Amino acid sequence: MNAHPTTPNSHAVPVTLASPARWLALGWGDLRRNPSPGLLHGLLLACFGWLLLWAARDKFWLLAGAFSGFLIVAPILATGLYHVSRSCSSGACVGMGEVVSLWRSGDRRLVAFGLLLGLAGTGWVLTSAGLITLWSSVPIEKPADFLRHVVLVRELGLFEAWLLLGALLAAPVYASTVVALPMLVDRPVGVMVAVQASWTAVANHPGPAVAWALVIALLVGLSMLTALIGLIVILPLIAHASWHVYCDLTQRDTHGLLQGAGQP
Repeated sequence: MNAHPTTPNSHAVPVTLASPARWLALGWGDLRRNPSPGLLHGLLLACFGWLLLWAARDKFWLLAGAFSGFLIVAPILATGLYHVSRSCSSGACVGMGEVVSLWRSGDRRLVAFGLLLGLAGTGWVLTSAGLITLWSSVPIEKPADFLRHVVLVRELGLFEAWLLLGALLAAPVYASTVVALPMLVDRPVGVMVAVQASWTAVANHPGPAVAWALVIALLVGLSMLTALIGLIVILPLIAHASWHVYCDLTQRDTHGLLQGAGQP
C-alpha cells in the first residue's frame, strides 16, 4: 500500500479554535441546499432511538448498551450524507436514490469499520458495567437507580470516574473516525490508511479537534434533552459539518483532489 507525497492546497483555510463554528455554518448550508436526505436520516435514527427507549426503558444495562452502540455506530449510518456534502461542493444535488445506492454497493471497508465500532461500543458497555457493579454499594438495575445512586450522590467518586473512563475510551474512537469515515466515502483507500490519516490530522490540529468533539457532545446532549426530536436536524447537521471537518483537516481541495492517501 503505497502513499503518494502530499501536495499542499494553496486554497486551504487555516484550522483554528474558531473552525467548528465555520464547519457548522457550512454543514447548515449543505442541509438547507439539499434537506431531504439529511432530514430523512435524522428522522429514521430518531425513530430508532425512540424504539430503543421503549424496549429498554426498565433495563438499565440494556438501555446503556443500546444507546452507547447507537451513538458509536451513528457516524457509519450517516456516511451517505458525506456523499451529499461532496456533491453540494461541486454544485450537484443528489437524492436518497444515490445515497441508497452507496449503501447497496456493500462497501466492505464501511462494513468492516462498522463492525470495529460495534466492538468498541460493546467493550465500553462491558467496562462501564464492571466499573459500576464493582464500585456501587447498591445494585444498579434500572435507569432510576443509576440516576439516584451514581449521578445524584453528593460524594465525588463513581460518577466522575465513570465519565473519565468513558472519555478515555471515546478519545481513540473519535480520533480514528473524524477523518477516516468521510475519507472512505471520498477515496478508494484502505481502512488502516484512513485511520492513520485521521490520527495524523488530529495530532496536527489537537485544539480544533477537541473543540469539535465537545461541540458534537453538546449537540447530542441537546438532542437528548428534546426527547431525541432535535436529532432529526442535529444528526444531519453534524454529518454535513463533518465532511467539512475532513476537508479542512486534510487540506482537501475544492475539486476533490486529495493527495497523500494510499491505494487499497
